[in-house]
Amino acid sequence: MTALKLDDFLPYRLSIASNAVSDAVASAYRALFGLKIPEWRLVTILAEGGAMSQQALCGRTRMDKVTVSRAAIALSERGLISRASNPGDQRSHLLTLSKAGWELYEEVAPKAIELERRVFADFTREERLQLRQMLDRIEAAVEALEDRP
Repeated sequence: MTALKLDDFLPYRLSIASNAVSDAVASAYRALFGLKIPEWRLVTILAEGGAMSQQALCGRTRMDKVTVSRAAIALSERGLISRASNPGDQRSHLLTLSKAGWELYEEVAPKAIELERRVFADFTREERLQLRQMLDRIEAAVEALEDRP
């Protein structure tokens, strides 16, 4: 039997790297804007995609229903998102950014881009492109596994 060594196990290493980046981002967003990572993700997805149901946000962010619901409630309480009836499904609501949500997004987005620049400053343009391509392939491979019976 082959022994599992976590430092050589790519899913573990990917998780550790992801957590390290998320922790750095979370610290900055919490300190500057009082946002948790799930809240920032919802703000960004709504800015990019417009009105969405919580179910659509779950699919887009790969966060579970409880996390998305808590983030949506927190953003709603701060007046950063609005809820409206979903004409396509009366059991759900569509979430959109409010004016205050858009103002927050426009303030946070440049800081997110700057943080990304700093994290990847020692990577060449080609390396960043390769990393994006590898991440796309990893996500596709996981989706293919999920689709199998």
